[in-house]
Amino acid sequence: MAEVKDSSILIQDVETKNIMTKSTLPVGGYSVNPYVGCTHSCKYCYASFMKRFTGHTEPWGTFLDVKHWPAIKNPQKYKGQRIVIGSVTDGYLPQEAQFQNTRKLLEQLRGSEAEILICTKSDLVIRDIDLLKKLGKVTVSWSWSINTLDEDFKNDMDHAVSIKRRLDAMKQVYDAGIRTVCFIAPVFPGITDFEAIFHQVRNQCDLIWLENLNLRGGFKKDIMDYICKKYPDLVPLYDAIYNKRDRSYFRGLEDQAERLAKENNCPFVDNELPYGRAEPGRPVIVDYFYHEEVRGSENTGRRNPKK
Repeated sequence: MAEVKDSSILIQDVETKNIMTKSTLPVGGYSVNPYVGCTHSCKYCYASFMKRFTGHTEPWGTFLDVKHWPAIKNPQKYKGQRIVIGSVTDGYLPQEAQFQNTRKLLEQLRGSEAEILICTKSDLVIRDIDLLKKLGKVTVSWSWSINTLDEDFKNDMDHAVSIKRRLDAMKQVYDAGIRTVCFIAPVFPGITDFEAIFHQVRNQCDLIWLENLNLRGGFKKDIMDYICKKYPDLVPLYDAIYNKRDRSYFRGLEDQAERLAKENNCPFVDNELPYGRAEPGRPVIVDYFYHEEVRGSENTGRRNPKK
């Protein structure tokens, strides 16, 4: 495929020798990204640092490289391994409907006996429910990022599908017997109401992950400017957290999450990834606050030493 301009998105092909990359994510295993770039254009995107490795001069969110890789000939190589699809992109971007890279990847992992975790903000995933049921001895979990129930705030932050569409897709996947995750991330101080989200999703997911908003790099100023403009009352709180490194707000949220779990008879764990399906209505709440403390820990329940 030649270089193509799709609306405001530059799309081109790119060859890669190996689609699998060893992961330093808290969940460990391998990371697989069927695309380079992400057209959701999230204002808080931590993956935007990847731009410097791409050769692109366009702003992050305005280009997409469609990967082409040698077919996975021996999927059993990944038996017992965790494979995360979409660590620095979304495997179900709108363009996936055309290029079908993620579906191709899943077909190549048929019979691998791997544990596949798919991270997304899309409802295109329901297209592949049929495929997932044919993967053989493969454990699949689908994770949706939902950090608000306010569509206006969501629209300020990203170009992905609506929260309602994400919730509807989550329920369809859950009802199909596939383990689902509601990833409440990033938690925006003073804005994200994770208790309201919990009550919205508790009957259609097995796990609820919590991760705080990290502000670093070029997007820190963008978010701080946004808070100043739209939520001026929160400026002192954001200054305390992101300029003075005050952790008391998120420590308080950890306590709040643990209380919420106890009040609703839900398990609460720190930096772990329990297996299996949760009891209906009682999802496991997982504390992933402070990414730097859990990065590379492979869900051992231990945290890295604070720097």
